[in-house]
Amino acid sequence: MMAAPTRPYDVLLVEDDPADAMLIEDALLERGAARSLTQVQDGVAALDYLRDPATSRPDLIVLDLNMPRMNGREFLSVLKVDERLRAIPVVVLTTSSAPDDVSGAYQRHANAYVTKPVNLDDFIRAVHSIDAFYLDTAAKLPRD
Repeated sequence: MMAAPTRPYDVLLVEDDPADAMLIEDALLERGAARSLTQVQDGVAALDYLRDPATSRPDLIVLDLNMPRMNGREFLSVLKVDERLRAIPVVVLTTSSAPDDVSGAYQRHANAYVTKPVNLDDFIRAVHSIDAFYLDTAAKLPRD
């Protein structure tokens, strides 16, 4: 079992499968990695959430690649060119282990890539492995 992080994260989970979302939420909350978790079902909803001035910015985004409306690949491409959002670290959590998906996610500046079905300790380890610099930077960005 992994130790709890030095501080829990506010997480935005972008996942369209309710069973996977519940598993991820339970893993993050039970292991002390998440202080709060907001779930949306696709990239369009994620961008709406992130761009809403009434919502607080997450410390971390957990992203599925295969979703309706706007998939994770498209979302990453939009997120990482938006000056106000690009510093938020992203863990891709998906069923695809295809080399093109893995390399494409890293080319779009994902911070970690984990495949489903997921070993929960491996997933938490990936979350913890993201450099604290990214989490601190994401937490301090202005909402303007």
